Amino acid sequence: MLEFIKSIAREAGEICLREASEMTISRLNFKSARDLVTDADRKVEEHIIAAIAKSFPGHGLLGEETGVSGQESEHRWIVDPIDGTVSYFHGQPYYSVSIAYQYQGVTRAGIVYAPALGQMFSAEYGGGAWLNSTQKLSVSLTDSLINALMATGFACLRAGRQPNNLYYLNKVLPKIRDIRRCGSAAIDLAYVAAGKVDAFWEMDLNLYDIAAGVLLVQEAGGKIMDFLGGDEFPEKGIVATNGHITSQLLELLEDFPNG
Repeated sequence: MLEFIKSIAREAGEICLREASEMTISRLNFKSARDLVTDADRKVEEHIIAAIAKSFPGHGLLGEETGVSGQESEHRWIVDPIDGTVSYFHGQPYYSVSIAYQYQGVTRAGIVYAPALGQMFSAEYGGGAWLNSTQKLSVSLTDSLINALMATGFACLRAGRQPNNLYYLNKVLPKIRDIRRCGSAAIDLAYVAAGKVDAFWEMDLNLYDIAAGVLLVQEAGGKIMDFLGGDEFPEKGIVATNGHITSQLLELLEDFPNG
């Protein structure tokens, strides 16, 4: 299954790269004033869903652009065709194709592929997480906030949430070494898995943003939870850590509205 996902992810990445060279404002659409979607998003998702439907016609599907499709099944695919569309449209490399496969509600395999960076992150349930099939991933060993490099994002601003992540950024940033913001939650989660950042938190994400990345973090030895330390993510925010700074970070997020 993982090799099949890698194959369609590579094909999707080729579409992304080809379409990027022809990107113009005329090919840009808006879900809302701040939420972009391009023709490439739709083309990539259509390609992925068609490939899955051809090989596994009885499986269910959840795609960012097309929503729920296919049949109700124990098997479900979760697809984000271009996570980081703003970066993609502006010619930056920090975007990714995210594909996860679930069986009976458990994510069994997942890919986060950043084609412009040449980085293919993959994970299989119980089989570890890997970069480009050769480098086994492991979370960092950082155990104090002041030494931590973290990542976050601001999907909450598109959603109009109050309070939003600017409030938590102001609490967290003074306590840590620095912050990184690439615009793709899937890449942020992959970078936690790879030890490139020590933790990631964000609000107002959707399942298709995180499904593959969550498996990567877990298989690399990291921890995933909501802002309150529970398992209601991403509904109550999502926190991904190396496991060593979890309690310290959660202390800064503990006033998240519970409800």
